[in-house]
Amino acid sequence: MKNKISICLIGIATFCVSCDSFLEREPLDKISSEVYFKTSKDLELYVNQFYTAFPGYGGYDAGPFWTDKNSDNLIPETYDSRLAGYTTIPGNASDAGWNWGDIRSVNYMLANLGHIEGSMEEAKPFIGEAYFFRSYFYYSLLTKFGDLPWVNKPYNTDSEELYNPRVPRNVIVDSMLVDLDRAIEYIPLKKDVEEGRLSKEAALLFKSRVALFEASWEKYHNGTRFGVENPDFDKYYRIAADAALQIMKENTFSLYTTGDPKTSYYQLFNKVSFADNPEVILARTYSVALGLTHRAQNYLLYRGSQLGLSKDLVDDYLCVDGKPTAAHLDFSDKDLLSIVKNRDPRLAQTMWIPGDLRIGTGDELVYFEKPFIDMTGAYKCITGFQLKKGSDPYTVDTENAETGAIAFRYAEALLNYAEAKAELGELTQEDVDKTINLLRQRVGMADLKIDAIVKDPNWQFPEISPLLNEIRRERRVELACEGYRLDDLLRWRAHELFMNKRPRGFYFNQSDFPEIVPNKDILLDEEGYVDPYKQSLPNGYQFNPERDYLLPLPTSELVLNSNLKQNPGW
Repeated sequence: MKNKISICLIGIATFCVSCDSFLEREPLDKISSEVYFKTSKDLELYVNQFYTAFPGYGGYDAGPFWTDKNSDNLIPETYDSRLAGYTTIPGNASDAGWNWGDIRSVNYMLANLGHIEGSMEEAKPFIGEAYFFRSYFYYSLLTKFGDLPWVNKPYNTDSEELYNPRVPRNVIVDSMLVDLDRAIEYIPLKKDVEEGRLSKEAALLFKSRVALFEASWEKYHNGTRFGVENPDFDKYYRIAADAALQIMKENTFSLYTTGDPKTSYYQLFNKVSFADNPEVILARTYSVALGLTHRAQNYLLYRGSQLGLSKDLVDDYLCVDGKPTAAHLDFSDKDLLSIVKNRDPRLAQTMWIPGDLRIGTGDELVYFEKPFIDMTGAYKCITGFQLKKGSDPYTVDTENAETGAIAFRYAEALLNYAEAKAELGELTQEDVDKTINLLRQRVGMADLKIDAIVKDPNWQFPEISPLLNEIRRERRVELACEGYRLDDLLRWRAHELFMNKRPRGFYFNQSDFPEIVPNKDILLDEEGYVDPYKQSLPNGYQFNPERDYLLPLPTSELVLNSNLKQNPGW
C-alpha cells in the first residue's frame, strides 16, 4: 500500500528565502546546492513547500468557497475594490501581488539539478512538479498583470536580467505550456503517485485551464488595448481541448455520485478524505491527529459571514426540464422554496433553504429556517441567499474541522473541453453528451440538445451563440464559489454583466422578519429586493474597461527597473 501524504502537511524547506520586490533577487544561500540537491528525496522535500499554494482553509474563513467574493457570484459586505473601479496603484510589490519568491525558489532547484548523484528516473517526478509549479505561479501573475518578465533562472543582486522588460503575454503562456509539457512527461499518472501528490492528469488539467484562459483573452480582447499582436486564439483553444480530452480518454476519473440527484453535488464537497473519490484529481486534507484543522464549518453552518450569493447567480440556474425560468409563467422568486421548486438541483445544494439539516450532531437536530439576514456582525447573511456549498451538518467539532479542500476535479476538464470545442465550431451532440450532459445527469437535469435550445430572453451574452451561452451558464453553475468566476469574467471581457449595476439579494418578505425595518435595518431596491450596496455604491460598480482588466504594477518596481512599463490606463 502506498504511503499517503496530505498536501497541507508538507513541510516548507527551511532554506528558502524571498524578498519583497524586484523579482525576489536575493540569493538562496543558507544551504549550498552542492550539499543539498543530491538525491530524489532532496528534490521531493524541496518541492513539498509549493503545495501550500493550492486552495485550502485558513483559520477564519470558509477557504475555497469564499474565493468568488471578487466576482458577481458571491457578495461580501464590503464591495470588491476592483469591480468597483477603486483600485489604486500600490507602492510596493507585496501589496500589488507582484510576487516572485516562489518562482525564484523553483528556478533555484532547476538550476542545480547537476548535483544529483542518484537515479534521474527517480528524480523526474519531482523535477516535473517543479516545472508544474513554475507555470502555476506564473498563471497567478498572468491573470493579474498580463505581460510579464520571463524568469527561468535564479537571479543574483548583480544580474543584468533584473532589468529586462516585460514580454508579451502569449510568449509567457507559450513558455508556461512548455513547462507543463515537461511536467506531463515527467509526472506519473494518478494511479502511480502517492495520495496528495501531483499527477499527470492534474498537469493536463492545468494546461487546459491556462490555454483556455489565453484563447478567450486573445479572442474577446482582440482590437482593445489589452489584446495581443497577431492573436492565434484557435491554437490555444485546440491545446485546451486536446489536454482535457487526454484526461477523458484515460478513463481514470468520473463524476462523483451518491445515486441521488438531490444529494450528489452537495456531498461531493464536504468529505474529510477524497482518496477514493473518482472525481477528485487533487485535494488538500486535514487531520485532528496531526493538529491540522480549520474553522470553515463554523462559518458555513453557524454564520452568514457577512456575505451571500447574488440574485444574478441564483437567476442563472435553469429549471429541471432544461428550460429557463422565463419559459415558465408560474415561476416565482418571492420566497426561497418557490425559487428552488423545479429548478436545477445544484441550486438547492449550493444555498440554504428552509428544511435543510443544518446541525446533525447532538441530542436535537437543527434545521435551517430562514437566512441569517436579521443577525448582526459575522453572523449576518447580507443577501438572503446563504451559502451552503461545502458545509457538513455532521461535523462534530466545527472549531477543529477536517473537511478536505479540492484543488482539481474532473468536472473542470469536461467544461473546458466543451467550451473550447464550441469556440472552435466543432462541438457535436456526442461531445455534449460526454461533457455537459454528464454533469446534468448527475443532478437529474434534462440533457442539453444542440438543436433544441430554448431561447432565454435573459441570456447574459446575447452577442454570442445560444450554445456558448448555455456552456457558460453550465460552467458558472457547476463551479459556483470555487474561485473560477473572476477569471472567466476577465477572459470573456464580460464587464457589461456588472458595470454600472448593483448586486441584489432575495425578495424581502416583511412577515418573515417582523423586527426588521426596511431601508433602516436592511436596504431594499424599488422592487423590494435586498440591495446591500444601495448606499455604498449608489451608481453601481464603476469598473473601467479601459483600465481594470489588468492590475497596476507597483511604483517601487517601476522605479527599480525603468524598462518596466505600467499597464494601460494606470
